[in-house]
Amino acid sequence: MLETLIWRLAGTGPLADVVDFISDGGPVLLIVGAAGLLLWLLILERWVYFRFVFPRLERQLLAEWRARRSKRSWSARRVREVLIRRAHSRLSATLPLIQTLIAACPLLGLLGTVTGMIAVFDVVALVGTGDAQAMAAGVSRATIPTMAGMVVGISGLFPLYRFSARARAATDRLSDRLDTGRRAAA
Repeated sequence: MLETLIWRLAGTGPLADVVDFISDGGPVLLIVGAAGLLLWLLILERWVYFRFVFPRLERQLLAEWRARRSKRSWSARRVREVLIRRAHSRLSATLPLIQTLIAACPLLGLLGTVTGMIAVFDVVALVGTGDAQAMAAGVSRATIPTMAGMVVGISGLFPLYRFSARARAATDRLSDRLDTGRRAAA
């Protein structure tokens, strides 16, 4: 019923091609697509955070530090450490989830390979190995999710690397800007 509704909505054109691709890939392809969508929503969230939210937080943390009278005492150093840790934890908040999704997408694709190969073995059991056309649907169902899982996983690697590097650089920059007043006189 749902598939019939999707076919009617798709009609012809690019959307019909997408529906054909999903139909050829099997239900695992929908799971890979959902994981990819979640991955890219999290990547977009991190981009917005780095671009718009963190600069305000950084100014707030710097103002909080500058408002302190003592910057050399033991308690001031602990406050500084807390401010730096707070910034770093917020900078890298969703990075472990992004990393997990990047690792999970190829594995989900392999799940599609297994389900597709089961379909091939079912065809072989029913009609034998002489009907290549009957086995082609199962082979397609085996390779499409694998390819999709790899593409989705690989597409998230560069943003993850960039965000990790930016989080480290922003934390280091904040650490330098939260001066303790212990610099040597030049």
